[in-house]
Amino acid sequence: MSGLDGEWMERLKPEFGKPYYRSLYQKVKSEYDHYEVYPPSEEIFTAYHLTPLPKVRVVILGQDPYHEPGQAHGLSFSVKPDIEIPPSLANIYKELNTDLGLYIPNNGYLVKWAEQGVLMLNTLLTVRAHEAFSHKGIGWEEFTDATIRVLNEQDRPMVFLLWGGPARKKHEMLNNPKHLVLEAPHPSPLSVYRGFFGCRHFSQTNEFLVRNGLEPIDWQIENL
Repeated sequence: MSGLDGEWMERLKPEFGKPYYRSLYQKVKSEYDHYEVYPPSEEIFTAYHLTPLPKVRVVILGQDPYHEPGQAHGLSFSVKPDIEIPPSLANIYKELNTDLGLYIPNNGYLVKWAEQGVLMLNTLLTVRAHEAFSHKGIGWEEFTDATIRVLNEQDRPMVFLLWGGPARKKHEMLNNPKHLVLEAPHPSPLSVYRGFFGCRHFSQTNEFLVRNGLEPIDWQIENL
């Protein structure tokens, strides 16, 4: 697993010495040695690398990485430019179209969001091929909870978008009065009609940022 750097490393370094993380490291290493695991090991911490802690303005919290070949690359909901847009992301684009009038792009590469300060995190950071939630309970939850605690401590305006059951359970950890927390069902086809469509999280996020003197997110992913 490629390491962290900058302030993320400084704040999360204590986790690396804890028993759960040592066990997690060995389990993840064994999984990569014996199975097909996503994302590629060098991309596990892509979200942290692309969105340094001091630049985080928005957190999108999903569940676990995509589990089909070539999809996951370390950013929740994002896929590489040449990969077909997954159903969950297609639904996110539909909500963006309804909420902000953005056109639906021909790719699912969301790096543009990450580079603007949108931390695109999953509650689990790895998954075995074709087996959703296969790395549940091996220790990633403790690590991403530590990440959420660090974010909760940031003394500046920030928006958390919690999509899906595992993400929504983190709401109780978020008690900073300077932060806005928005919840919705997961955008997957199984749950999107239970309240993700029409949630208007993107416009609400930008309204909050502007109200607090920050630049809004340019959510438009351009065609390639």
